[in-house]
Amino acid sequence: MNRKEVVLIIDFGGSEAQLLARRVRELEVYAELVPYSMPLTDMLERKPQGIILFGRVRPDMAASAPSIDPAVFELGIPILGIGYGHQLMAHLLGAKLTSHQGNEHDRRLLAVDQAQGILTGWESEEPCWLGLGAQVETPPSGFAVLAHTGNAPVAAMGDGKRHLYGVQFHPEMDQTTKGPLLLRSFLFDICGLSGGWNMGMFAEDAMASIRNQVGDGQLICGLSGGVDSSVAATLVHQAVGDQLTSIFVDNGLLRQGEPEQVVSTFRQRGLKVVYADARERFLTRLAGVADPEKKRKIIGEEFIRVFEEEAARLGKVDFLVQGTVYPDVIESGDGPAAKIKSHHNVGGLPDKMNLKLIEPLRYLFKDEVRRLGEELGLPEELVWRHPFPGPGLAVRALGPVTEEKLAILRAADAIVIEEIKAAGLYRSLWQVFAVLPDIKSVGVAGQERTYVYTIAIRAVKSIDAMTANWARLPFDVLEKIMQRITSEVPHVNRVVYDITPKPPATIEWE
Repeated sequence: MNRKEVVLIIDFGGSEAQLLARRVRELEVYAELVPYSMPLTDMLERKPQGIILFGRVRPDMAASAPSIDPAVFELGIPILGIGYGHQLMAHLLGAKLTSHQGNEHDRRLLAVDQAQGILTGWESEEPCWLGLGAQVETPPSGFAVLAHTGNAPVAAMGDGKRHLYGVQFHPEMDQTTKGPLLLRSFLFDICGLSGGWNMGMFAEDAMASIRNQVGDGQLICGLSGGVDSSVAATLVHQAVGDQLTSIFVDNGLLRQGEPEQVVSTFRQRGLKVVYADARERFLTRLAGVADPEKKRKIIGEEFIRVFEEEAARLGKVDFLVQGTVYPDVIESGDGPAAKIKSHHNVGGLPDKMNLKLIEPLRYLFKDEVRRLGEELGLPEELVWRHPFPGPGLAVRALGPVTEEKLAILRAADAIVIEEIKAAGLYRSLWQVFAVLPDIKSVGVAGQERTYVYTIAIRAVKSIDAMTANWARLPFDVLEKIMQRITSEVPHVNRVVYDITPKPPATIEWE
């Protein structure tokens, strides 16, 4: 077991990069995603034993296409190019590429020419998920063609002497049946790694890094009580003890009973927790704001300002700990991926802050954060709590945020959670919650006409929130939720159920 084993995944764009990192980590090798724009010297400071160039295939190799320093191929480090990484490797090493109209993916049958190197153990024909972009017509000097398809003459190539390999298909996708075997061959046979990386090792390394970074400095942590901030606070507390003060900001956008529960729980666990009542200032700044991106920006900035003010009261504080996780970073457009929405702790941060950020979970996926929480000894009810957006109910009460709408949404959401737990479904779902659309509809109460709000129910299943499927909740559970909401929550006369997957929708409505 070697805790210093690192594989760098150089990301040229495409959400599948996150899936690839997960596949490598599932093989007990630590993979770190870095943008292609990172200087090669910075990449080498991480001392990688293997490098993977990853991106969605492109229709051509235009001059504007992203690239990397060709010196990377002369370092003696094993390199695997996948998709666009395959195209780029071939291009930089002098191969001939031909353009292809369109940029799609499809399941194809791969003809294996040489079952060696990364294709060791493959049959003569294997299914794969192939990128249909620019094609490598002839491999670079020193490379052999390992596999082809009808429209991809060099679907896999390899230079065994220099340990350089490329594939036009995607081994991280389930549609590539032998994908896990390819990754094993690259990591263990070609890179010579031993594996054995786990969350216990991550925790030890992360705590050592935190201690090294902060020295005897003082830290504050934005503690919301959600999984991410709870794990981040616990990890940092175990690293530096009372140098950390956790600040719970009651922004008036939280769920029913949440402020009291969070503050009590963490104080009992020995953490220093400051309660900051900022309800009025958040709601004042949000008054009349309907655009969700503006809401997120306002909330993100206000969070930082509250932290800075609380830090000033505490004395000299240098660092702010946040529970940012990798899907937050990706969706906020930090890197080559397209921006989907700003997260309050990534895209919502103001340009100037007086505190340095500590983000120990920045490159972990949600399921990895949960495993880390278990490793750190957090109770099950915290570790398996469903994700809650940083902007809170402000992005679940659509349109302008008001006290009345928040009260309605809190009551409805509490009923949803109670009934889902009572039905034994909570752990099987990634998220379930209520949404208050900014619409009213006609209904009947007794003999009276009503014109009041609708509540939408959202329940999804997912692994890492990058994609999600809507949950097929039992009709009797949905009916019970509807009956309770329409009878117990004032100003609601209609309940609907959202059956849209991600994509095309996001999990949250805003």
